[in-house]
Amino acid sequence: MTPLPASTLSRLECSNCGRVHEALKLQGLCGHCDRPLLARYDLGKAGATLKLHEMAGRRSDMWRYGEVLPVAGEPVSLGEGFTPLLRAPRLGANLGVDDLRVKDESLNPTGSFKARGLSAAISMARERGVAKVVLPTAGNAGVATAAYAAAANLEAEIFCPADTPVAFVQAMKLLGARVHLVDGLIDRCGAAAREAAAAGDAFDLSTLKEPYRLEGKKTMGYELVEQMGGCLPDVIFYPTGGGTGLIGMWKAFQEMEEMGWIGSARPRMVSVQAAGCAPMVRAFAAGATRAVPWENASTLAAGLRVPGAVGDMLILSCLRDSGGTAVAVTDEEMLAGVRLLGRLAGVLAAPEGGATVAAARRLREEGYLAAGDTVVLFNTGTALSYMDVLAGVPH
Repeated sequence: MTPLPASTLSRLECSNCGRVHEALKLQGLCGHCDRPLLARYDLGKAGATLKLHEMAGRRSDMWRYGEVLPVAGEPVSLGEGFTPLLRAPRLGANLGVDDLRVKDESLNPTGSFKARGLSAAISMARERGVAKVVLPTAGNAGVATAAYAAAANLEAEIFCPADTPVAFVQAMKLLGARVHLVDGLIDRCGAAAREAAAAGDAFDLSTLKEPYRLEGKKTMGYELVEQMGGCLPDVIFYPTGGGTGLIGMWKAFQEMEEMGWIGSARPRMVSVQAAGCAPMVRAFAAGATRAVPWENASTLAAGLRVPGAVGDMLILSCLRDSGGTAVAVTDEEMLAGVRLLGRLAGVLAAPEGGATVAAARRLREEGYLAAGDTVVLFNTGTALSYMDVLAGVPH
């Protein structure tokens, strides 16, 4: 395989207070304000070799962007990233959008976009000498953690809600992880994972509580620009639970601007949540800078059943700075979107992906989207992981 380009990682920086932290020290949240840390790079140095129109011959996975990824040695990779950006004219016609595209993350090695973040995080954990990782998950992140931990020869202990779809749980076990089913939602699983990390000398890979999962997710933004020939869409629809994908792409756009890949224009970012768990939608509508955790969260889309996100401030800032918005859709609307993605675009989408179709339809009807907008919908995972949930859905 083509050698990994040298990382230009220079420091970690608090997303809230701006304090600088050592780049080579394995750590979680900022020790001063308990907010997420962001990896920062020497973008002048990175841009000298990472050039948009000189990407031919590079690796055909997310590590083609090695200068702006944190790993110094060979990463723990299963071939994640560089997923297709599919034109979907029939689906676009159905929604009233002339140029509609689907970024299909279901084709990642573990069936979802989570492969990107866990490849980066576990690569860094291995580099820092970690022997065991713990993680709370709604499903996809647990499967990715189990797979990359196995590839890295690390022990993985995973906590997920007791009603997590069976396919997720079985996949984690087949990949060698120790799986705990927890009564309650992802927040209860997070508490259990923190206890296990403290008791067992393990590193906690919870969303945005370490800085490197975000770095893997941001490569979706780099790929969009590369696949669109140096352009960006007008609008991006992203299903939002913990929100790292949305935050990561926003970070990537800033990095690319500093390296001269793109200008200052940005897509409008649309956060899509479930009607039964929509803390970002509520906070956005209220003009708040923080999101109050959602009580009694309920939705069949496991990845959207996240009552409270650590990165709430970053998500809301991204939406407002981009001129974007936040939309909540029902489970029934999600399932209708899944059917349309299948029948009109050939994409076997998870409910989270179906949610973006429902959101796009609503915003087109309301006039937020114009027929001439270039629109990208993100399908973040495969329907195959939800077959027990989808089995009773009418066709």
